[in-house]
Amino acid sequence: MTQPPEITYSDELLADGTVHRRYSDGRNEWRSRSSDGRIHWRDDRGDSGTDERLGRDLVKRSHADGRAGYGRDIGYGRTVWGQGQYVLVNRSSFPGRLGVVLGALGLGAGIAAVQYAPELLSSDEEEELRREAERARSSGGDGGGGDGSGSSDGDDDGGFDDGFDDHGGFGTAGDGGDDHGAHGDAWDGDDFG
Repeated sequence: MTQPPEITYSDELLADGTVHRRYSDGRNEWRSRSSDGRIHWRDDRGDSGTDERLGRDLVKRSHADGRAGYGRDIGYGRTVWGQGQYVLVNRSSFPGRLGVVLGALGLGAGIAAVQYAPELLSSDEEEELRREAERARSSGGDGGGGDGSGSSDGDDDGGFDDGFDDHGGFGTAGDGGDDHGAHGDAWDGDDFG
């Protein structure tokens, strides 16, 4: 089985509260969170859209032109997009020695088809996943997903970052929580969107 190519990214919080995301192949993206929790993004190649958390470990990237795709958070700052088109890796999540150790363990290798995101979900399936995510948040659960490095205050979103692009672009997913619920709209390097 051929392993999906790996694309890394890092985030920089800007003074206006938005985030500038840099991808390893040169793409740049600017991201901001709306009051409904979705991330609105635009990139330096003329594309834009929203990223939305679905259920425990999925994220949906919707493009302004109507295209959409899904990614699955598989932990340790990694998200598999589509049917293994690529894996996004959040290099901001594990800086320094920890990042070197995790890289040496080969966490990007060995991705199985069972970890792929669905190709398509019906609107009913998406709605059920939204309800599942809301139930997890309102019950004080951790929201699942990720590697557990997020906040433990019940506002953890599972650490998703963003979405999908059929034309060689990316999405992103992280591994920690956002802590944006009752405590304001804080942004961290692991915001799914």
